[in-house]
Amino acid sequence: MNSKLSAVAEAGAADDAPPWWHQWRVWRDQLLGSARFHRFAAAFPLTRPIARRRARGLFDLMAGFVYSQVLMACVQMRLFDILAEGPQSLQALCRRLDLAEPQALRLLSAAVALDLVERRGAAYGLGSLGAVMVGNTALVAMIEHHASLYRDLADPVSLLRGERPPTELGSYWAYADNAAAGELGAQRVADYSALMAASQPLIADQVLDAYPIGRHRCLLDVGGGEGVFLCAAARRAPSLRLMLLDLPAVAERARSRFAAAGIADRAEAIGGDFLNRPLPTGADVASLVRVMFDHHDDNAMRILRAVRAALPADGTLLVAEPMAGTKGAEPMGDAYFGFYLMAMGSGRSRTPQRLSEMLQAAGFGAIRQVPTRIPLQTGLLVARCTSV
Repeated sequence: MNSKLSAVAEAGAADDAPPWWHQWRVWRDQLLGSARFHRFAAAFPLTRPIARRRARGLFDLMAGFVYSQVLMACVQMRLFDILAEGPQSLQALCRRLDLAEPQALRLLSAAVALDLVERRGAAYGLGSLGAVMVGNTALVAMIEHHASLYRDLADPVSLLRGERPPTELGSYWAYADNAAAGELGAQRVADYSALMAASQPLIADQVLDAYPIGRHRCLLDVGGGEGVFLCAAARRAPSLRLMLLDLPAVAERARSRFAAAGIADRAEAIGGDFLNRPLPTGADVASLVRVMFDHHDDNAMRILRAVRAALPADGTLLVAEPMAGTKGAEPMGDAYFGFYLMAMGSGRSRTPQRLSEMLQAAGFGAIRQVPTRIPLQTGLLVARCTSV
């Protein structure tokens, strides 16, 4: 065995796989790194489709930023809304987009290649992905928000090494890893609260379609933002009492939303800091919707223990957020959210297994993962209180 194979076998000794499996992986890696093998694989009929698919996959990783900027340009110029009116000629689109013909054609050709737009004879119409964008305010808001993320990731190595100055995302999400979050004023919470409110309806529907919230009498939404999730729960369960806890300035925004929705008589918004003060009691079910992954493990455990202390002995907790290791959406957890949360300066994407371990440590049991219709958007864990 050569030294490289020996080193890999030693590194994999703690793995359950047998030594020959690690040795095979080294041989495979050496083969895939061979220019001679690349030429053979691209020419041989049985391996040619695989070689092309992997070449396309690697190129898409390299070009992903450019693709996202094409999407950003389409969103900022309202191209999808324009095409929703019906197919448009190139000349008409030049006028509507305020672009010269060569530049309009460049944008449209790129959008066609990405299935955002499609050619319809001499005109252009919505593509299969572009059609999804029409009226999708949540997705539009997130796409526009990503301009800050792209700037923060301009030098990823420096960010990984902690050599970057404070990031835009760290400033935007003002509560993240902020011991004085409870003192944030209305202006500091306005932008991120509005973004969360815009993106919340899709998540709320996923959770409420998967779990019958109407079986409970009172729901406490911890870190509930402007109250979008509770408004959705109120529509599903007309007799359900509702409580929301968030920072004082955010809770004030929730009160306005509850009043506008006509549920102020059964929905209460409480201002407070769930990391430093006990949670309100009286609910038999609590929800953490996209809250846990904003926090590192120590703070996440503080949140779980605070929720457990606020619930009765037969209480239930719903944990809803995008989860690492989601089948079919693996890059979402560790790649996208891993780097997004690093730029934000707080939080961690966790697998259902890791979340379950934390729930058990905080005094919850009977933990089960409930399928949602679009797991990429959110996963859902349901846990019951145990003796503490």
